[in-house]
Amino acid sequence: MSAKAQKQRPNEVAADLSDAQSGNIFDAKRTKPCVVGYARVSPADRDAGPDGQHRALRAAGAERVFVEWATCTSPRPTLAAAIASLGPGDVLMAMTPDRLARTTAELLEIAADLSKREIGLLILSIGGARLDTRAPASKRMLDTLAGVATWQREALLERQREGVAKAKAAGKYKGRPPRIDRTRIKKLSEKMGPADIARQLGIARSSVYRLLAS
Repeated sequence: MSAKAQKQRPNEVAADLSDAQSGNIFDAKRTKPCVVGYARVSPADRDAGPDGQHRALRAAGAERVFVEWATCTSPRPTLAAAIASLGPGDVLMAMTPDRLARTTAELLEIAADLSKREIGLLILSIGGARLDTRAPASKRMLDTLAGVATWQREALLERQREGVAKAKAAGKYKGRPPRIDRTRIKKLSEKMGPADIARQLGIARSSVYRLLAS
């Protein structure tokens, strides 16, 4: 008789954020709302470890804590698993915004996604203030953060434009490298139509017409 496969722990489940759906995948029969904590630790901070975040989240009411070792740019399957474990009425808790999201825009995206599924988001400290999306005051805080995110995007675009202008003035700007091989398209046009070329190269038909006409 073959041995049964060992069941994975929740914090070992790999999932994409886009796969995180409501429904409490680890306890389908649970009816009481649950507060789930998420702690992220950078591999560079291994000496500190997750203990401090874990204790703070538990003290704040988290019934279970998902711990993830990840840099600010690496995939975060445990965060996806934490979100996937939540259902309507539940709450996702994190110590600070940088433990949960990489940017202000991503924090707002996570908050909006949870709100759609009637899941609360609790950040214990944002510059000393507490964010709880279940409270009206935190709605105003999210509006402020949305303004900050817009300002950050505009500032980044302005810096990019200034960099391009300086490079052009110095004769060093060459623009983006072409992504579509014009020569290949013209060669393919000798034996197939624009629609077939577009399908084969995975590009828009309008791009094929534009390049054939140029």
